[in-house]
Amino acid sequence: QVQLVESGGGLVQAGGSLRLSCAASGRTFGTYAMGWFRQAPGKEREFVAGISWSGGTIYYADSVKGRFTISRDNAKNTVYLQMNSLNAEDTAVYYCAADIDYPRVVPTSEWEYDYWGQGTQVTVSS
Repeated sequence: QVQLVESGGGLVQAGGSLRLSCAASGRTFGTYAMGWFRQAPGKEREFVAGISWSGGTIYYADSVKGRFTISRDNAKNTVYLQMNSLNAEDTAVYYCAADIDYPRVVPTSEWEYDYWGQGTQVTVSS
């Protein structure tokens, strides 16, 4: 079993910043990618950012390029999402995910990830 726990969400004004963290525990070994997804009210869960095991390959959704930065610290089993210049359209529940059982370099689809956190709410006020 693998457990992922997100933290760092909250309420922020437009233009502000937040840093999300996701700590992994359990049977995590080998090389695996991590990603962030989000789900806004009334919308499907969408890919936000993904990062390979080494950090050498990173993908971002077009909607967050230039504003969000994904990083990871494998010694701490933690992946981060630094979110800058937040706007109301960023309001969503943010989930971290791990592709452990059937590893790809950097998956971008929800079905490609095996484990999910419980989500952390990010609310951006205008």
